[in-house]
Amino acid sequence: MFIDVKNKDKMKDLGKAIGTLLCGGEIIELIGDVGAGKTTLVKGIAVGLGIDENVQSPSFTINRVYNGRDGIILSHYDFYRLNDAGIMANELQEVIDDKNIVTVIEWGGAVAGILPIDRLTINISAISEYSRKLDIKSSGEISQKLMEKITE
Repeated sequence: MFIDVKNKDKMKDLGKAIGTLLCGGEIIELIGDVGAGKTTLVKGIAVGLGIDENVQSPSFTINRVYNGRDGIILSHYDFYRLNDAGIMANELQEVIDDKNIVTVIEWGGAVAGILPIDRLTINISAISEYSRKLDIKSSGEISQKLMEKITE
């Protein structure tokens, strides 16, 4: 499924719409160049999950955790600086298995071997300075249901 996003505000709006659909246990992998809008999308997801905190990129901390509505936790990873996830792979595996946590992963190459097959993958490509094309793919039952809800 492809979605065209005209600007940063629309990217955040899309993230918010996705966030309202999440109930915990979902895995979302974000793919795109630096500045593509991955963290902007996550900021919107956080709003949709009822998170009031200022969501920041975890590029230097690797992981940031936020408490959302109804006990749902948003765990946002960014493996940009890592060639090998090392001990972070163990932590990520525990997080992925927790059905109360929505896991969002940027630059997942370092952990590709432990990512579950069932995940929503969003590839963000720049069309112009502001507009983006999102290629959204599901790879299992949970992610397929989420993708179907996004298109409604």
